[in-house]
This record gives sequence, structure tokens and C-alpha cells, in this order.
Amino acid sequence: MLGRGAASGRAVWGFRRPPPVRGLRCSPRSRVSMPSWVIDRYGSNEVLRFTRDMTFPIIHFPNEVIIKVHAASLNPIDLSMRTGYGATALNMKRDPLKLKSGDTEFPITLGRDVSGVVMECGLSVSYFKPGDEVWAALPAWKQGTLSEFVVASGNEVSFKPKCLSHIEAASLPYVGLTAWSAVNQVGGLNQRNCSGKRVLILGASGGVGTFAVQLLKAWGAHVTAVCSHDASTLMKKLGADDVIDYKSGNLEEQLKTLPLFDFILDNVGGSTEKWALDLLKKWSGATYVTLVTPFLINMDKLGVADGMLQTGVTVGSKTIKHLFKGVHYRWAFFMPSGPNLDEIRELVDSGKIQPVIDEVFSFSEVPKAFLKLEGGHARGKTVINVISK
Repeated sequence: MLGRGAASGRAVWGFRRPPPVRGLRCSPRSRVSMPSWVIDRYGSNEVLRFTRDMTFPIIHFPNEVIIKVHAASLNPIDLSMRTGYGATALNMKRDPLKLKSGDTEFPITLGRDVSGVVMECGLSVSYFKPGDEVWAALPAWKQGTLSEFVVASGNEVSFKPKCLSHIEAASLPYVGLTAWSAVNQVGGLNQRNCSGKRVLILGASGGVGTFAVQLLKAWGAHVTAVCSHDASTLMKKLGADDVIDYKSGNLEEQLKTLPLFDFILDNVGGSTEKWALDLLKKWSGATYVTLVTPFLINMDKLGVADGMLQTGVTVGSKTIKHLFKGVHYRWAFFMPSGPNLDEIRELVDSGKIQPVIDEVFSFSEVPKAFLKLEGGHARGKTVINVISK
């Protein structure tokens, strides 16, 4: 009977086999390029360029996986990145030690959402295997998903909901994780403490808003959604208890006629911040969370050090100011997370959250999809069908 030593490669009669060489796994060298939509400079829609010669992704770290992209989707961050928004901070993240020189960020592939199939796994990846159907949302400093293949960290990836097609699944990760960050990780709401709480969502008909409405209703909250009149039917379908048309009169005055709120999610920003916090219950732990922050803009304008300093002063002063008034003021950001996508997948497969898709475009129509998103007033997500299954 062989012992553990023999089973692991040691012969019973005394000599050893050479130990296997363990290094980082690379993609097959027979494939060196792939189709992709890239930008070579910042600007408007004409900077988008289709190429068949984008460098094929390889696995640099043991925890990474390569995904064959079946579908991707667009988010407002893609429009902003196309024009150069956040370039200072993102380039610092891409090359923190400044080992490279010149315009090292180009060519950039945009797109944050992906639904597809695992093609290859790094040596330390045990949770996934080639052939698994997965979804993910990638951070902005990584090459994006408007491409045939993309590389992602294993902790950014989750198994795709079984009840969704790739096109449907690609509409959810980025907006889902953004809403999850704002509501759960920053706002502190969850399925155990949300029941009966009054929640206001400003800008409810976009991707983050439609997801947040469903998430909060799944957790038992009373949701008031603010949107335009043509989105009111959608809001009711998603479960919103009250729907306010911001075009039908002075929005602030309309909201003041309602009972005070326990939580506000602001997807709009701008002037809403001046009066929205007055709609919260005072001295009860009520929280206002905004997704519209000056963090990246400050770094673009002032540089890394001064931009971070200005950002810290701004958020600190606002937090203290509103704390003295009896409410909490918070900023929230998208945070990639495979474990959080696992929780979202359970909600989707149980029927509590459904994708909301505005329009689907083919891979050859990416510039047209950007123009659609740029036009605003989307009802859900703009999805790109990268590959037909």
C-alpha cells in the first residue's frame, strides 16, 4: 500500500522524481491578440477605435482568471473615463511606482461589467475552473470588458446567476456593487435592520437606482423613488411604494409633504445636497449617502497630494456640520467584490432582483451604444452583446 509520500511523487524503492516546477501560468502563446474597442486619447465619441490587435491578456498573479466575454455593459463611468475623468488617480493606481514613462495608460479598453466563461485560472485559484459561467465588475484602473477576453482577480468574480442569460447578467454587477456599497457597507442597512425604514432614492430610474429600489424592497423598506413621469410605471413594477415626478413641480416642496426618511441615496448630486438632508429624521441615526463626490475631480485639478487633502477637508467638514444637526453624511463608491456578488446572485436567483435593460447593442455598435448612454434618461442599462452563444 502506498503512503502519502509515495502518492506525492516519491518512489518506494528510494529515489525521487524531480519536483514539478511551479511558476506563474501564462496564456497560450499561440494567441497574441484579440478584437477590442479601445481609446488612444481622451475626448468625445470619435476617440473610440476598433482593433483586432489588442494584446491578449495574460495571468500575472496566481489569483487571476481569464474570462471569455459573452456580454458587457456601459455605465456613466465609461463616458467619464473616455473624456479623461479621473486619469490622475487611475494612472497612479496603474503604475504606483512610476516605472513606466509617457502615455502608459493607452490604449485603454473601457467597460466595467462582464458576463462570460472562465478560460484559464491562476495557480492559486481553486474556487473556479475553466468552463464556469461567471460575472464580475472590474475596477476602473484595469483594462475593461469591451473586448473578447479580459483578466480579473478571482476575488472580483462570482458565479453567474443561473436564471439569467449572459446579456441579462452583464447589466447588473457594476450597478449592483455600487448600490450595495452605498446601502449596506456605507449606509449600514441589511436584511435584518431594514424592515419598515423609510428610504428616499434620488435618480431612481438609472442603473444604480433601479437596483437599489429592488434591493431595499427585498429587505423590507418603504421606498420613495424620484424620477421623471415616463419612468413611474417602471418604478411601480420594481416595487417602489411612492413615486415622485421631479418635473411636476418643485421637488423639494413635494418631498417636504411626506414623512421624514431614515435613509437617502442620492444618485443626482448638485443642488439636491443643499436641501435633501433636511428630509431626514433628526437624532435617530438617519443617513444621507451620495454617489456624486469630487474625489477624482480634485485629484485631476490639484494633483494627487493636494487633491486628497482637499477631498479630506471637504468630506470631514460636511460630516461634522451635519452630525451637529443630528444626521449622518456619507460618500460611497463602487467597490469590486466577488463575495458581495455572491449575495446579489442569491437575490437574483430567488426572484427578488431582476435586470433592467434599456437597450442591447452588438459588438460592432459600441460607438452607437456610447451615444445612447450619452443622451441620458436611460431606463436601466445599455448592454453590449460581445459574442452570440
